[in-house]
Amino acid sequence: MQRPERVAVIGVGVIGASVGWNLSRHGAEVVFIDAGRPGEGVTSWSFSWVNASNNTAHKSYFDLNVAGMAAHRELAGTIGPDSWWYPSGHLRWADDPAAEAKFLRTADLLTGWGYRIERYTGAEVRSRFEPALTMPDDVPVLFYPDEAWVHGRRLVGRLVDQAVASGAELRSGNAVCDIRTSADGSIRSVALADGSRLDVDIVVNAAGPSASHVAGLVARRLPMRREPGVVTRIDCPQVPVHRALHAPHIEIRPAGDTSVVLHSREIDALIDTGEDPGRLAGLLHESARHVVPELGTSRIAETRVVDRPIPADGWPSVGAVPSVPGYYEAVSHSGITLGPVIGRLLATEILSGKRDELLADFRPARFPS
Repeated sequence: MQRPERVAVIGVGVIGASVGWNLSRHGAEVVFIDAGRPGEGVTSWSFSWVNASNNTAHKSYFDLNVAGMAAHRELAGTIGPDSWWYPSGHLRWADDPAAEAKFLRTADLLTGWGYRIERYTGAEVRSRFEPALTMPDDVPVLFYPDEAWVHGRRLVGRLVDQAVASGAELRSGNAVCDIRTSADGSIRSVALADGSRLDVDIVVNAAGPSASHVAGLVARRLPMRREPGVVTRIDCPQVPVHRALHAPHIEIRPAGDTSVVLHSREIDALIDTGEDPGRLAGLLHESARHVVPELGTSRIAETRVVDRPIPADGWPSVGAVPSVPGYYEAVSHSGITLGPVIGRLLATEILSGKRDELLADFRPARFPS
């Protein structure tokens, strides 16, 4: 592989950390740059569910997510799984006929694509998996054994620490305010808010919700969709669930300590109505209590509303932008699932020029500059 002299990775969430880690382990000189602290933006406020079952609208996107799941398993074998990797599967069920019919149709599609799914009743799920749940005995429940959840902040910390140990540099708490190009349009340097300027050959825009702003610094138009989400963490003396759950009206997962994470698309829809985040947290907690009664005595610890990093057409933007030599994008929703595979594929593209077919439908060139 041809090694660039210096690569600036802007944004150190799970995607940026994965890109930088892969570059660093292959000998590139990497500078991580983040306006905050690594892993504490959207990555830390995600439901953090590693899956492909929720991504069936296009087969190429499903395939990319399946590759993301495999990349996580490979990564756990390489850097160690402790504290960040929880391959405990995922359960899904519904409480109305229309929603149930929809996810059962999706299950048939997934089975046809070779995706592993096991089917149980509510009574069997309480007996075999999650005794704390409240659900009808005869309700159909799908179990996806190959899915997982990730502690995103710990994963980012592990990747960045290993990259720094290999010679990478970390500039956290320091936003990028300018990107300079040479006469031929290629990347020359980045300027930071503290007044410093770094000479670089490559810029990777992994800035998540701020990716459009970073793209604008090289006169690149990257349209983004505004889609905010709210996540709540609740403290409980003993965590009563053991895996990610998609229950009626609420998503629940353990958080790797004495807390549980809650999310709901239905509650997200209330964000633009002006609902107070504390009220949204209360609604999430109330929905969770109906599914897991033990959570009724738990305490709401933290709530955050964040903008998801989604390009305007809903699909990832990953790869080189030909109009700006040396500038690459790594911007996507489902960053927890896709981080390791995007990190590997984009690092290979940067270092060797090899473009992987998995990314063919998600190239930045579809957004003209």
